[in-house]
Amino acid sequence: MKKYLLLTTLTIWCTCTLMAKVTLPSLISDGMVLQQQADARLWGWAEPGESINVSTSWGENAKATTGKDGRWQLSIRTPKASYDVQTLRINDVELSLLIGEVWLATGQSNMEMPLKGFGGACVKDGFRDAMNAKTEAPYVRMYNVERKQTFTPQDKCNGKWLTPVFENALEYSATAYYFASSLSNALGVPVGIVNCSYGGTRVESWTSAEVCRQYPDIPQDSISVYNFSQWAFERPIVTYNAMFLPVCGYTYKGIVWYQGCGNVSTSSTYAERLKNMVTLWRSKLKLGEIPFYQVQIAPYAYEGDGSGIGGALLREQQYKACSIIPNCDIVCTNDLVEPYERHNIHPQEKRKVGMRLSLVALNKTYGMKDLACSGPRFDENSFTVKGDTAIVGFHTNQYGVCRNYDIKGFEIAGEDKVFYTANTEFHWQNNTVRLTSPKVPHPVAVRYCFRDFQIGNFIGGAELPLFPFRTDDWK
Repeated sequence: MKKYLLLTTLTIWCTCTLMAKVTLPSLISDGMVLQQQADARLWGWAEPGESINVSTSWGENAKATTGKDGRWQLSIRTPKASYDVQTLRINDVELSLLIGEVWLATGQSNMEMPLKGFGGACVKDGFRDAMNAKTEAPYVRMYNVERKQTFTPQDKCNGKWLTPVFENALEYSATAYYFASSLSNALGVPVGIVNCSYGGTRVESWTSAEVCRQYPDIPQDSISVYNFSQWAFERPIVTYNAMFLPVCGYTYKGIVWYQGCGNVSTSSTYAERLKNMVTLWRSKLKLGEIPFYQVQIAPYAYEGDGSGIGGALLREQQYKACSIIPNCDIVCTNDLVEPYERHNIHPQEKRKVGMRLSLVALNKTYGMKDLACSGPRFDENSFTVKGDTAIVGFHTNQYGVCRNYDIKGFEIAGEDKVFYTANTEFHWQNNTVRLTSPKVPHPVAVRYCFRDFQIGNFIGGAELPLFPFRTDDWK
C-alpha cells in the first residue's frame, strides 16, 4: 500500500514538473478574440528550455520550447468565426475565447474618449448605448491598454478583455465601440478591439527612437525626451515603447487611427511622419500591409474664433497621407460638430465617426462594394475660371451628390488672397459647382471648409461629406 501511494505521488509530481508553469501577457487571457482563419500568434514566458503545449477546442495543436530568455511564441490556426465560445489550453492554463475579427484602435483623446465621456465633454447617447451594449453588441470585446509612458521598450502591459456589460461598456472607446458594433452586426461575427490610445499624443509619440533620429526637432536621449514639452502627453517615443510594443505581437485584421490634433503646430511634416510610423508598425506587426484607416480631425478653434487654417493644414496632410501610405483611407468629420462645439476639441458625435470607419472597412476590406464609404472628393484637374465664375468638379461615389442647393462652406478669392463666402450653383450634368461673389470679380482660388472651424453641408451617398480642400498653395 505504501509502495502504491509512493508511486502515485511520484507520478503526480513528475506530471506537474513536466507541465511547465507559464506566464501569459494580459492580452492573452479569458474573453479574448482571436482573428478568424488566421495563424494567430500566442506567446508567453516560462523557465528556459521548457516545453509549451497548446491544444484547442477546435482541434488544433501546437508546441514550442522556451528560449534562453524564457520566452516562447507559436501560431495556432483558427477556424471560421462563430458565436460559439471556444477554449484554448496552454500547458496548465485554460482560457475561454471567441473567434472573429480583431482590429487595433489607436490615437489620441478622440479615440480614447469612452462612452461615458470626459469631464466637460459628453458622448452623444453614450450612457444609453453603454446600458444597451449587452443586447445591441453582445459579441464585441474590448481590451484597453493601460495608459503608460516609458523610454525603455516594454514587452508587457496591463489590461483585460471587457465584455459589454454596463460597467465595462462605459470604459469602451466610443469611436472604437461604434466601429466594432457596426462590423459585428454587418458581418455577423464577434469583433475584438485592442484599444491602444493616449490623449494628447503626437505622431512622434507612437514612433520608435530609431525612426525619430531622422527628425531634427525630436530629441533622442531620455532626459530630453521627458523634458520635451510642458505637457507630458506630447513626449515622443514613450507611448510607442510602453503601449504599442507590448501588443504588436497579436494578430489583427487592420488598424483604425484617430490622431492629429497634437501635430497641428507642425503640420507640414505630418504626412511623411505618419507614413514612417505606419511602415514601422507594419514591420513590427509582421502581417503585411494590413489596412490603415484614419479619421480626419474635426473642426475646432485652435486660435481665436476658428478662422485660422492651422487645423485645415493638418487635415490636408492627413488626406495627403492616403496617397503615400499603401492600403490607407480616411473618413471626414467636417459635419460632425455642432456650432457650440467651436471650443470643444472632443465633439460629442462619435457614433457616426465609428460607423464611417466601418463603412470603409466593410467596403474595402470585406468586399461590400454596394456600401458608400466616401463622400465627394475634389477633382484636382477640374478647377477652371470663366470670367467672374470659378468652377470645381468632384470625384463622387456611386450615389453622386445628394445635396445640390443651399450649399455652405465654399469661399473664393482674387489676387489679393482675401477669401469671401461664395454663391454656389450645382450643375448635375457635369458634376460641378459654379462659384461667384460680387466682391471677387476675378477669382483665382477656391476653398471649401479650409479653416480651423468651418462646417459645410455638401454631401454624397450615405450622408458622407465633401472633404475640405483648396486650389491654392498660399501660406
